Amino acid sequence: MKKIILSLGVLVLATSVSFAQDKKKTAATPKAVEAAAPATGVEVLKFKEEVHDFGTIPQGKPVTNEFTFKNTSKEPITIQNVSASCGCTTPDWSKEPILPGKSGMVKATYNAAAAAPFSKTVTVITNVGTKTLTIKGVVEAPAATSVPQNNSSMKTTH
Repeated sequence: MKKIILSLGVLVLATSVSFAQDKKKTAATPKAVEAAAPATGVEVLKFKEEVHDFGTIPQGKPVTNEFTFKNTSKEPITIQNVSASCGCTTPDWSKEPILPGKSGMVKATYNAAAAAPFSKTVTVITNVGTKTLTIKGVVEAPAATSVPQNNSSMKTTH
């Protein structure tokens, strides 16, 4: 038991010394950090909107939003993959590289199967980073009809 406690203590000490050294190495002035950071990344994808609210939608009728963006960098941007946070949302996206100054799109289709509020994310992975888009709204169940259903299996004759 003493060996285990001693081993854990040594491990904790070694880890804390390692992190302390890493902090010293990465400490830099704001200007040095600014100079080191390239002018690329997902900030070069200028989306018209990053969150879309469908409002209230009918149950069972899928809805789609097209998120459009512009490449504001000087290099082509390629969307490598787009994934939805659940199976109820289907993504689609521009498959060709988006040249500088040109636009691309990411579509998100929500199936609206369950009557309830929803908020789903779509993660866009590109050659310059990752961006998360959100769709949300409320799925409303259809109004109940006032006409009763005839479930009778009896045949009537006249």
